[in-house]
Amino acid sequence: MKIKHAIFLAALFVAFGLEAKEGQPNVLILIADQWREQAFGYTGNPDVKTPNIDRLAGESVDFKNAVAGVPVCCPTRASLFTGQYATTHGVFLNDVPLAPDAKSLAKAMKGAGYDTGYVGKWHLNGDGRSAFIPKERRQGFDYWKVLECTHDYNNSFYYGDTPEKLKWEGYDAIAQTRDVQKYLQARSTNDAPFLFVLAWGPPHNPYESAPAKYKAMYDPAKLTLRGNVPAESAVAARKDLAGYYAHCTALDDCVGDLLKTLRDSGLDKDTIVIFTADHGDMLGSHGQIRKQRPWDESIRIPFLLRWPAKLPARKVDAVIDSEDVMPTLLGLCQVTKPDSVEGLDYSRFLFGSGKNPSDGAALISCVAPFGEWTRKGGGREMRGIRTPRFTYVRDLNGPWLLYDDESDPLQMTNVVNHANMANIQRTLQVMLERHLQKAHDQFLPGEDYVKKWGYKVDANGTVPYTH
Repeated sequence: MKIKHAIFLAALFVAFGLEAKEGQPNVLILIADQWREQAFGYTGNPDVKTPNIDRLAGESVDFKNAVAGVPVCCPTRASLFTGQYATTHGVFLNDVPLAPDAKSLAKAMKGAGYDTGYVGKWHLNGDGRSAFIPKERRQGFDYWKVLECTHDYNNSFYYGDTPEKLKWEGYDAIAQTRDVQKYLQARSTNDAPFLFVLAWGPPHNPYESAPAKYKAMYDPAKLTLRGNVPAESAVAARKDLAGYYAHCTALDDCVGDLLKTLRDSGLDKDTIVIFTADHGDMLGSHGQIRKQRPWDESIRIPFLLRWPAKLPARKVDAVIDSEDVMPTLLGLCQVTKPDSVEGLDYSRFLFGSGKNPSDGAALISCVAPFGEWTRKGGGREMRGIRTPRFTYVRDLNGPWLLYDDESDPLQMTNVVNHANMANIQRTLQVMLERHLQKAHDQFLPGEDYVKKWGYKVDANGTVPYTH
C-alpha cells in the first residue's frame, strides 16, 4: 500500500474510531482450469515443462495437500469467492448462478478500500455461456474483461462493461495475460491496493489447441504414464497428455511474464500471488477422464501462496479446501470476514502466531453427478475426506473407498471394510460426520438438492446451457 493511501486510510479509521490497518498487500489470484497437482516439475512430474511455476513454488508457501472439495468448475469458483460449502451457496452443478447478493471476496475487499478486477473465465452467472454479464452479477469486480465460459481458446470472446462482444487475439490465455500485465504496470503509480483475478481456460480440454510451438515440445510416445493408467487407456492417455502439457507450458510462460511485470513495476514484494486450479483431470488414471471423481488426479490441485514481504517460503502439510481461500486471504489482508463464511482462516497459522485451524481433513463431495460422470458411466453421489495420509469415501450405500495414500500413492488398492483397517476407518468416519455437520449437509440423493434449488436438468443430470 502506497504512502498517500496509507495516510488517507489512517485518517478515515481515526475519524470513525477504528484501528488503522497498515501494510495491506495487493492480491493477484491465478486460476487454471483443470490443472492437476501431478502435472508440475516441482511435484515430481518428469515430462511437463513448468520452470516458472517451479521457481514460484520455491518462493511460496506450498500447500502440499490442497484439494478441490467439489472437483468441478462452478462449485470450486463459488466456494473460492464466498468461503462457503457447495450445499450452502447451491452451486454444486455447472452452469447454475451464484446468487447476486452473495457476500463475496471482492465485495469484502472493496469495502476495505481495494480496487478489484477480473479477466478470463467466470462461470458463475448461469445464463448461458456467451451471454453478457451485467455489473450487478459480477460479485464486486469492477475492471472486467470476461466471458462466462469458452474452451475455444483460439476463437475466444469477452465482454467489458457493455454488451459489445469483443475478441481476444490469438490464443486467449496469452492475450489475457498481456492485458493483466498492462493493468499491473499501471498500478505502480496508484496508491490503492488491488485484488485481481486472472482465470484461464486451459489446460482444460480440448487438449490439441495450444499454440504450435508448445505442442512441438511433447511427443506422446515419449511421455511417462502414471502407474494407475490401465493398458487399454494408454494410447488415448498419451495423446491427451501431450496436448495437456502443451497448454501447461504455455500457461507457465504466462506466469513467468506476470511475475516479471510485478518485479519491473515495483509491486513484487507487497503483492500476494496465489496460483491454483479449480480441479484436476483424470487423464486415463483408473481408466477415467475429467473430474468429479474422488481420486487424487481429480481432487488434488496446486495451491501456492507467495508474499515475499511477510511469508517465508516453505511447504506445509495443512489440508486446504476451496472454501478456505476467502477467509485466509481476508485474514492476511486485515479485512473483516463476513458472518456467512464457513471456511477456515489460515492467516495466523501462516504468520506463525496461531496453530493449524484444521483437524487435518478436507471434505470432498459429488452432490449430484452430471455431464461426463453420469450414473450410467459410474457416477454416484459421494462424500468423503482427504487427509495427508488417507482418502475415505462413502456413497449412498455406505463405505466405498479407502486408500492409504502414504503406502499406496497411486490409489491402486481399495482397503475399505478390511478388518485390519477397521479402527482407522471408524476414525475417518467420525471425521467425515463432523465435517458434514459443519457443512449442514445431510448427504441426501442428488435429486433432493436439485429439487431444493429448483434446477432444471436433463437425463444426464446436466443443466442445459447455450453457447
